[in-house]
Amino acid sequence: MSNPWETKFWLESSPGKTFHSKLLNKLTTDIQDGRLTPGSMLPGSRSLAEQLSVNRKTVQQVYEELEVQGWLETRPRSGTYVSETLPELGPTRSDENLVNSTHKAKSPSELVEVLYQDAVCSYDSAVTVNDGTPDSRLIPYELLARTYRRVCINLSRHSKLGYGDPRGTIELRESVRKMLSGDRFMSCSVEQICIVRGSQMGIYLASRVLDPSKGAIIMEDLCYLPARAAFESNGFKVITCKLDEHGLDIENLRDILAKHTIAAIYVTPHHQYPTTVCLPMDRRLALLELSKSFKFAVLEDDYDHEFHYESNPIPPLASLPHSENVLHIGSMSKVFAPGLRLGYIAADSQFIERAAQEIVLIDRQGNTVSEIVLSELMESGEVRRHIRKIRKQYQTRRDFAAQEFKRIFGDKISFTLPTGGMAIWVDISKLVNGRTLEKLPGNDSTLSTLYTGDQITPTHLRFGFGALSETEITQSIKQLSKALY
Repeated sequence: MSNPWETKFWLESSPGKTFHSKLLNKLTTDIQDGRLTPGSMLPGSRSLAEQLSVNRKTVQQVYEELEVQGWLETRPRSGTYVSETLPELGPTRSDENLVNSTHKAKSPSELVEVLYQDAVCSYDSAVTVNDGTPDSRLIPYELLARTYRRVCINLSRHSKLGYGDPRGTIELRESVRKMLSGDRFMSCSVEQICIVRGSQMGIYLASRVLDPSKGAIIMEDLCYLPARAAFESNGFKVITCKLDEHGLDIENLRDILAKHTIAAIYVTPHHQYPTTVCLPMDRRLALLELSKSFKFAVLEDDYDHEFHYESNPIPPLASLPHSENVLHIGSMSKVFAPGLRLGYIAADSQFIERAAQEIVLIDRQGNTVSEIVLSELMESGEVRRHIRKIRKQYQTRRDFAAQEFKRIFGDKISFTLPTGGMAIWVDISKLVNGRTLEKLPGNDSTLSTLYTGDQITPTHLRFGFGALSETEITQSIKQLSKALY
């Protein structure tokens, strides 16, 4: 049904440096505020372009982007409408939950305990709710819905919804094998791949298969705390290795290996968590040579390989010489959304068999429907096209977040623009100046810390920009400035 009045838009007060971002933010805000109601018709792209005195192609691009995010829908031979089913609303003007806080814990182990307590409580501490999560509003909902429907019908008709292989469906394992071969230079068979419910399950399975009696686990000084919790829960002693501006300190690693028996090392070389540093090739090769010499496993958590902006990403550890001991863990959660819970492990077939035995005990198998859906999308090229599209959007958000940090904080903070990922590691030590911050507002970013003895002084902020629009990025950084000044 057409509108009785032509909808007008005033963009002067809309945030954004370009017309594209101003119109995008304005339409999104008007939908969130209820000015544009579900089912209401928008002006045609030609009409709106004339109204705003801009190129029609710009309006079309904004409409297409909002359609991908789920805010708009195009009806053939009818026009563009506000979607009847809107995506979950992100932070709004009244939402104070924009940045997270830190506990005055005395050790990383205590922080792990705090993390899991708060995960089932109120999220008002060091829980990493949005320190680099993807934007679920960018999911291609209609494509997913059509594919799910087709797959469900087909599997039901052919009675293929019974128990299956705990390693995952052969279809998805073959699709992952092709991806690892073509995109990441890895040579492996389907027998060397196991499908899991996200990278955390892959990490936990690795901690179950590895033997604590064979030695300790090495992790970096600053690391992904849920991974540490998984290792410690399965009886591993954790030894920390130093970090520098280039990532894992290889010389400190050599010192540790000379003094301790090591079962494995856990690393995030593509974009180190939480500092975002990409481990250079010389250190990758040195790490693999040490792994072969000292016979320890390397757990490579490649959690966001798809999002590298400046150049082609460095090949993963599992594709390099002397990578026989590498357990490669990946996830599709960053490509779509964490709620889809699909990841994978690539390792030698013996490890995969042991992992499958653990899966049988706790979960029997994964979600057959979701696995076949993802396989079909990968085989058709839709996943690759989706990655290419959203990579550009995340890069734009990264650049905008960097610009806003400089605009709002000036030289009071510093950071190195990350080459990829969905977070910026911001040095706030000048502003903190030795203070202990009791609380930051909200829970959409993570205040990370460096440790000196028993004292914890926050020095850095890991700011997740992936799940935030430009408007939300600005709001979040302004909230942060109020807390720090």
